[in-house]
Amino acid sequence: MTEAVQRYLVTGGAGYVGSVVAAHLLERGHRVTVLDDLSTGFAEAVPAGAEFIEGRIQDAARWLDDSYDGVLHFAAFSQVGESVAKPEKYWENNVGGSMALLAAMRSAGVRRLVFSSTAATYGEPETVPITETAPTAPTSPYGASKLAVDHMIGGECTAHGLAAVSLRYFNVAGAYGSLGERHEPESHLIPLVLQVALGGREAISVYGDDYPTPDGTCVRDYIHVADLAEAHLLALDAMTAGEHLICNLGNGNGFSVREVVETVRKVTGHPIPEITAPRRAGDPAVLVASAEAARERLGWTPSRPDLADVVADAWDFARARHEGGLA
Repeated sequence: MTEAVQRYLVTGGAGYVGSVVAAHLLERGHRVTVLDDLSTGFAEAVPAGAEFIEGRIQDAARWLDDSYDGVLHFAAFSQVGESVAKPEKYWENNVGGSMALLAAMRSAGVRRLVFSSTAATYGEPETVPITETAPTAPTSPYGASKLAVDHMIGGECTAHGLAAVSLRYFNVAGAYGSLGERHEPESHLIPLVLQVALGGREAISVYGDDYPTPDGTCVRDYIHVADLAEAHLLALDAMTAGEHLICNLGNGNGFSVREVVETVRKVTGHPIPEITAPRRAGDPAVLVASAEAARERLGWTPSRPDLADVVADAWDFARARHEGGLA
């Protein structure tokens, strides 16, 4: 049976995750409009075939109308450290922008939303693996801003019949063809280690080697960006009017910092010098997701759970950019 063609607005679709989700939607034959102000995204990351509007989500009402079947919302600032230094930036954009987007959707009669939430809403977990019923106690304005939007969406569903799914990611990595991770500045472990392999930095800093974990370094749950994208498409089909469904997305398995570094060594064939540095404040020892709700409600199971596959795709992307003279 042929899937009906639908039209979707992807906010933040020039960014890492948003661009990969937009590409998946296009591959399914859907019509896609990307709305991005390019403050952290890249115009060349907008997949071929998508309509592109350079603009802010605060102004979404200028473009959103009843021809859209749904919205996938990725537009947000996401640097934890910056959010501590400039909380007002995160409240104005992440919360204020999302409020304007919800109002535009309500006015246009667009009643389906998938929201890019985050594991940062949980803060330091009391137990692992983390389930959706875990207490939410974000430790940064970034996490707090995402939690605030989750609360807004819940109210919109109850009061106005919105059908919505919030997907709380853990550590997203890997690449999807020519679409990959390229933050400025970069703060995520796998691309930072790959920069060492490419000669862009001398060593990787390991922040703390005395945690209560098998090798003393922090353990995190890594998920391939393509698996993440597939969860968004499943969410569009699983949502129900008036319900706000929240699902964690992760592999359910943790990998330590040293395991990640060793995997990069094996995949790239490059030595990766390490520098042991003091712990960073607020870094939990273990962050691992329970993705049972996503399996049960969305029918989602990650198909690329092997860390070596995640790293290999990220390496192909990083090497292609390096060989092309791009940072």
